[in-house]
Formats: sequence, structure tokens, C-alpha cells
Amino acid sequence: MAKTKYGKYIVEYDPSRWPNERRPVMSRMEDSVAKGSHFYLVHWVMPGFAAPLGDYKYAGHPPHIHKDAELLFHIGSNPEDPMDLGAEVIMYLGPEMEEHHITRTCCIWIPANFIHSPWLPVRIDRPWIFIEVNQGPSHTEKSYRQILPKEARERIDWSMWPDDNYEPPA
Repeated sequence: MAKTKYGKYIVEYDPSRWPNERRPVMSRMEDSVAKGSHFYLVHWVMPGFAAPLGDYKYAGHPPHIHKDAELLFHIGSNPEDPMDLGAEVIMYLGPEMEEHHITRTCCIWIPANFIHSPWLPVRIDRPWIFIEVNQGPSHTEKSYRQILPKEARERIDWSMWPDDNYEPPA
């Protein structure tokens, strides 16, 4: 892109900034990219996406909290029926791990310090878009693995899910 007065406001995703990314990211924005920005992440969820996570009930992103509130958008890609997600995602909410099955376009509101996940796509019929908005300048995460059954904790590759920039208040 040519250098222009306002060209700096057009930001393309640079995969070299996040070499350990595990999703097909389309866009990522945060304070380190554009001073004053909150954290935003947009990625495709394609058929086969769930396979690397395994078929175990708790194989998806393990339980965790964030310092700031979070919005999780699940957006279907069928222009004839945009509310049809074209997939099924299981999302667990709260310390009791209340189970929710998502099959429709929606937004999940996650208050600050609210335990959520595993998040697990269990069926993907067609690609759909996932948008994560953390209402803070960077991604923060603190694991709550202790609420998982022992068998689940032992099956998870915890190197994929490091705590990130956050130690919650005592």
C-alpha cells in the first residue's frame, strides 16, 4: 500500500507477529498494533476445525477468565438464512460448567472475570466466522483448569492454552 496520510489506519493481519496462532485468522487488532485499540480477533471456522481438538467432551478451549469483558460472535455464512450458523458449538458457562449448544448466529456476552469454556465446535457443515472482542487493550487469560474433571485435565495439552497477561485479584 502506498504511503498516504491516513494509510496507517488500514491494518492487515501480520501472521509473523503471532507465530503460535492456532486458527485461520483474518484480522487481529490490539493496543500493540494500534495505540488505543481494544483486542479484536476474527477467524474462519472451517469444516474439520474441531478435529485437532479431539472428540472428547472437554477437548475445546479449557475454562478460563479474562480481566475485561468479552464478546464472542458466532456468525453464519449462509446469505439465504444468516441466522443458521451451519455448525454446532458447545459452550460451557460459569463455575458449574452449564452446557449450551449453539446452532444459530449469536453473540455470547462474557463479563469480566466470568468463568467460561470449554468452547468446542462439534459439527461444522460450512465455514462460519468467529469474532472475539475483549474490551481491554490486549488479550488476557487465566486458566480455571481446576474445575475440569481430573481425567479431562490429564488429556489436555496445556501448552496450547497458556495463561496470558493476567493474574486476577485475590
